[in-house]
Amino acid sequence: MIDRYPLGIQTIAKLFGLEGKRLEEHYVRHLSDFMSWQAREHAPDWLLFPENVGPYLSIDETSLSQGELYTVVTNKQANGRKGALVAIVKGVRSDQIIQILKKIPRRKRYMVEEVTLDLAATMERIVIRSFPRAKLVSDRFHVQQLATDAVQQLRIEHRWQAIDQEN
Repeated sequence: MIDRYPLGIQTIAKLFGLEGKRLEEHYVRHLSDFMSWQAREHAPDWLLFPENVGPYLSIDETSLSQGELYTVVTNKQANGRKGALVAIVKGVRSDQIIQILKKIPRRKRYMVEEVTLDLAATMERIVIRSFPRAKLVSDRFHVQQLATDAVQQLRIEHRWQAIDQEN
């Protein structure tokens, strides 16, 4: 079961009678490659994994903590597992995101066939500029939401018409 549910560093420290914070610090400074990690300087603002680019991507914005918005690009074929994350960028400004996505080699960006996105114009702009050969596909959730809103609007209009006829 340990393989299936990896232990946290605090738990490992307890098991071996060590101070958790000290073991964590030792791991970061000496055992891991964190101190020499090339992305360390820009990691709070963006991370890019060009090796995860596939023909079918998704792009969306999300709030990870305290209302900070991030734009996330994922490989749909990975189904949320290892290799799914292509990019995560702090913010939703299209120019900034395009600049970062263009760091992906052109050959990889041109192999993208389809990108699923919401109905936001900024997301459309990002996809068109970053993955120029990709088809844009509106995600089902937003299309359903538009249809539901339209049906609701019609229902309200018909209700008012029925009330007017009764009066």
